[in-house]
Amino acid sequence: MKIAVLAGDGIGPEITQQAERVIAALASDGLKLETEHAPVGGAGYDAAGDPLPEATLRLCEQSDAILFGAVGGPKYDALPRPKRPEQGLLRLRKHFDLFANLRPATVFPELAHASTLRPEIVAGLDILILRELTGDIYFGQPRGIRTNEAGEREGFDTMRYSEGEIRRIAQLAFEAARKRNRRVCSVDKANVLETTQLWRDVVTELHAQYADVELTHMYVDNAAMQLVRNPKQFDVIVTGNMFGDILSDEASMLTGSIGMLPSASLNAKRFGMYEPIHGSAPDIAGKGVANPLATILSLAMLLRHSLDQEAAAARIEAAVRKVLAQGLRTGDIAEPGKRTVGTREMGDAVIAAL
Repeated sequence: MKIAVLAGDGIGPEITQQAERVIAALASDGLKLETEHAPVGGAGYDAAGDPLPEATLRLCEQSDAILFGAVGGPKYDALPRPKRPEQGLLRLRKHFDLFANLRPATVFPELAHASTLRPEIVAGLDILILRELTGDIYFGQPRGIRTNEAGEREGFDTMRYSEGEIRRIAQLAFEAARKRNRRVCSVDKANVLETTQLWRDVVTELHAQYADVELTHMYVDNAAMQLVRNPKQFDVIVTGNMFGDILSDEASMLTGSIGMLPSASLNAKRFGMYEPIHGSAPDIAGKGVANPLATILSLAMLLRHSLDQEAAAARIEAAVRKVLAQGLRTGDIAEPGKRTVGTREMGDAVIAAL
């Protein structure tokens, strides 16, 4: 089984290196995995003048899954938009039709203190957010900046969803809920936006096929508030691209650190790209202090969803729980005044726990 490793920029190479060490540990136990590297994002631009070089895309097409680090950095901010690092990520999503973004937000018991909310609010939190990833205002046409009749510049983007795009992400949400607590909350802004009125209509129609799952609807502004007020009321949240982008980052901070959360982006064939939800963190790049656990947990999702290696995925997750129970902490999840470990030391601990 072949994994394309696209480390990217900033802390991307450091954190993916620790995940690769976990892959090597699993391979030494008989799991047949191989990895191959290619540049993406700013590294892709530096190497080939393109955030998604053709050779990188070919490697991904020849692989069974993609392990992705992070992209971006201040040195690329002045580039034309098509050349910016983030375009490499967006193009990968579009090319492989990675329409389903799975973002679990789980609070490990040992990290309840790290949340900015009171421990009793977040203890035991286990939410799965399904974000539609290839439609909505991020991809809708027409878009651009023009001069209006008054001679002023104006920007415009198009929010657009088809019935089929909505149905397929909603179907995944209902199926995921069946394996959890059988509750789906669909988040929209149907009181204002026609696009999300269609979203609500299609999700409601599809629900007739999943009568064993409870369906509720919530406006996105209320959902943002409820995630802070009473996050444990949610089981599975399904929503569009823009709302999901915002809500999943909000949910990540309930867990104590954005450095703890993995994600999966899947297409209909279960081919996927797996990445931590945090960014490239250029301010700490190269210092050896980044938290690799979200990347290691993303590897667990990769093994489970794209390679059908449930036992190996469970081993990784158990190892992470053991390391946290032992009290090891990187700076982002440490209690004030307590000893912290670096990126490689955390990787060492996970491998030892394996």
